[in-house]
Amino acid sequence: MKSLKLLFLLLIFVVQAGFSQTFVTGASEKPAFVKDSATFVVAQDGSGDYTTVQAAINAVPDYRKKRTVIFIRNGNYKEKLILPSSKQLVSLIGESAEKTIIAYGDWAQKKSILGEETGTSGSATFYVYGRDFYARNITFQNTAGPVGQAVAAHVSADRCVFYNCRFLGFQDTLFTYADNSRQYYKNCYIEGTTDFIFGWSTAVFDECVIHSLKDSYITAASTLQSTQYGYLFYKCKLTAEPTVKQVYLGRPWRNYAKTVFRECELGAHIRPEGWHNWKKTEAEKTAFYAEYNNAGPGSDISKRIKWSHQLSKKQAKAWTVENVLKGDDGWNPNEGILKEIINFR
Repeated sequence: MKSLKLLFLLLIFVVQAGFSQTFVTGASEKPAFVKDSATFVVAQDGSGDYTTVQAAINAVPDYRKKRTVIFIRNGNYKEKLILPSSKQLVSLIGESAEKTIIAYGDWAQKKSILGEETGTSGSATFYVYGRDFYARNITFQNTAGPVGQAVAAHVSADRCVFYNCRFLGFQDTLFTYADNSRQYYKNCYIEGTTDFIFGWSTAVFDECVIHSLKDSYITAASTLQSTQYGYLFYKCKLTAEPTVKQVYLGRPWRNYAKTVFRECELGAHIRPEGWHNWKKTEAEKTAFYAEYNNAGPGSDISKRIKWSHQLSKKQAKAWTVENVLKGDDGWNPNEGILKEIINFR
């Protein structure tokens, strides 16, 4: 009897050790482990709590004061998602950025059920209105193709973070919509054709890849005159398709557009003049387009347009990741949500 009892205890020890090893190394994806770490699990095969992402979002209690973590297993989710303003402190965590895909195919000129054009704002795949949103390891895609304005993500909420995410589309891929919104994109990949990063928000792109699919414009900021900061691209890499040779860093959708490229690697596809005035000569006096310590073949400033700027050392101290995002509440995502340890692969 004693021998059987010892053997039984030994088996329990081995099994527990195996589970501990899985927890530490992430060697396998066991639903029980994921469920312990996430509030809800989304899986198309029915192994989670929900089979669609929108159903999981709808399940989040309105105005919950604790973070809700939704883990999304690999799959191509054909959904037009809305995160309402009442769903705050929500995290969407994908199993992998390349295989967890949220995609839809609306575009601006598409006719609605009422026979009206959808419009640029109506074309988005994903709408973010809930504050303190966090996304990780997800592809957000508009699949409409090169048919004009077709938004992948329409982000309006304040204090939003996207980490290791991909934004795929053509014209108007990423719409940073609201003027009172601060957004942080870290280690992301964003591609498009014309004005594929645009809008009113204050946004920082930190160590992202910005990929141009055709000769056109990367940014079209519409910063308000009263907004201190617009777009900051920090240590980003600007790339392009092999046939793309003539790309502008940006043009002002509205006259007080503010965009800075700092310590970025600019490919040979960037035009020597750098920036365009969108045929608005008045914007040359009001827009703030600047660069600082960039590298790469596209960083030569000798032929830049005269109304663009090179940051002084004093200005460079103001245009930092922390300073641009801090606002009135001192928000710093690198000391907040990005420091939280969530054990997902």
